Amino acid sequence: MEFDAVFVGAGHNALAAAVHMASKGWSVGVFERNDTAGGAVRTEEVTLPGFRHDLYATNLGMFGGSAFFQAHGEALQKHGLAFVPAENCFASPMPDGRWFGLSKDLETTVARASRLSPADGERWRAMVAQFGEDAPYLFGLLGSPMSWRAMAGLGLKAWRKKGTRWLLDTARLLASSPREFVEENFESPEIRAALATWGMHLDFAPDVAGGALFPYLESMADQSFGMVIGQGGADTIVKAMVARIEELGGTVRTGAEVTGITSSGGKATGITLTGGETVQAKRAVIAGVTPSALVRLTGGTTGEKRYDDGARKFRHAPGAMMVHLAMSDLPDWSADPELKEFLYVHLAPDLEMISRAYSEAKSGLLPKEPVLVVGQQTNVDPSRAPDGQHTLWIQVRMVPGEIKGDAAGEIAARDWADAAEPYADRVISILERYAPGTRDKILARYVESPADLERRNPNLVGGDSLGGSHHLSQNFLFRPVAGYANHKTPVKGLYLIGASTWPGGGTGAGSGFTLARTLAGH
Repeated sequence: MEFDAVFVGAGHNALAAAVHMASKGWSVGVFERNDTAGGAVRTEEVTLPGFRHDLYATNLGMFGGSAFFQAHGEALQKHGLAFVPAENCFASPMPDGRWFGLSKDLETTVARASRLSPADGERWRAMVAQFGEDAPYLFGLLGSPMSWRAMAGLGLKAWRKKGTRWLLDTARLLASSPREFVEENFESPEIRAALATWGMHLDFAPDVAGGALFPYLESMADQSFGMVIGQGGADTIVKAMVARIEELGGTVRTGAEVTGITSSGGKATGITLTGGETVQAKRAVIAGVTPSALVRLTGGTTGEKRYDDGARKFRHAPGAMMVHLAMSDLPDWSADPELKEFLYVHLAPDLEMISRAYSEAKSGLLPKEPVLVVGQQTNVDPSRAPDGQHTLWIQVRMVPGEIKGDAAGEIAARDWADAAEPYADRVISILERYAPGTRDKILARYVESPADLERRNPNLVGGDSLGGSHHLSQNFLFRPVAGYANHKTPVKGLYLIGASTWPGGGTGAGSGFTLARTLAGH
């Protein structure tokens, strides 16, 4: 076989790149080791028949708001892609019954903030107004190629429109920690905790520099646009992209593991599959793998020691654990029955608890009380479960990839094969404190430990669902290796995409689409 572009892995970034390049006349072949495409965007009936669970990613707001969707959304919708909006986005209840939640209706959110602090209500309103002015530049940054030339162009454009003071304030935001951001802007502990928890959706504990941007962007974008999930499951985007690629004459082949990337004269020429089959690439080999895996696939070296060393030292974030529940009903939240209406409920009552959980996980300990992200998808998309029943999606952040001990001193196991179920019991017990009676509503459960996540998808190293740490030393111009933030590698015609590259984790398809436009045109 021979294609213009050959893709290693069928994650959503690779599929997005293949869609765009195929639409520009390139022949594309996508090869995936698993039995289905999608990478960390996967929906399955893992508990009981009729209960469709998003195994990993579930929030598709970044995809729905992406430049890729703007360019190709109409074609994808013809292949069944459909979103379901969530007006009530996220909430954080406290053990004493107080809570804060963000709904798309501004006045509703402001009223909740004002109930906790009148000053915070006014600050929220002002921040949303400011976001409307700042958003084009911030999203322009995240959607731009990561190069000095691109950054200089964006900076000059912003300076002309916004001035020096705005540039300085934005640079300070990019360098700030979640704690600095929330404490400078809000006095209510409830609002501070609700926003700071978004840092843990990446790998930013409250006091890690560079972690302020995501809580700010997520909260303001949710306030402005609401959230969306995929109708029937997050895999709606995967199925639509695969269908579009095939419509354009491309190939997406699953059950086809790539064992090597071939090159000649310093230029990538194709790939080798399990069993020795070869596929030729006339113009590009595009790998959606981790940096260290890329080096392995090139035979142990790309020909440049600095790149190889940087790729091998690429740091991964602590692991995540997934607990999927088939439910007879959604939890009855003791803080307020209204919490049933939210897509996400975060169980992370204060910054100290969040910091402690992160520190314990980084030290190899099972956190005594991890951050729980509870997804109630079936309150907005009933099609995911039988009539009157529900799914519950629980992401446990953070846990160690390798267990050295238990911060609570209760679980003796040091292997996830033995620790997963006892730790899932702890997760359910925490949930029970906030929503008594939840345990009795569980019809079935399915648990994936960090080890399970990595077995399913080798890119999730140690259960790291983020594609690597996003700390400042490994982000922006340093992602994945300094000097190679533009998806190029030392091998001509070989490119790296995915969450390990700029702009990082999430479902926005930014790295794949950015590279595709660079190679095939806008």
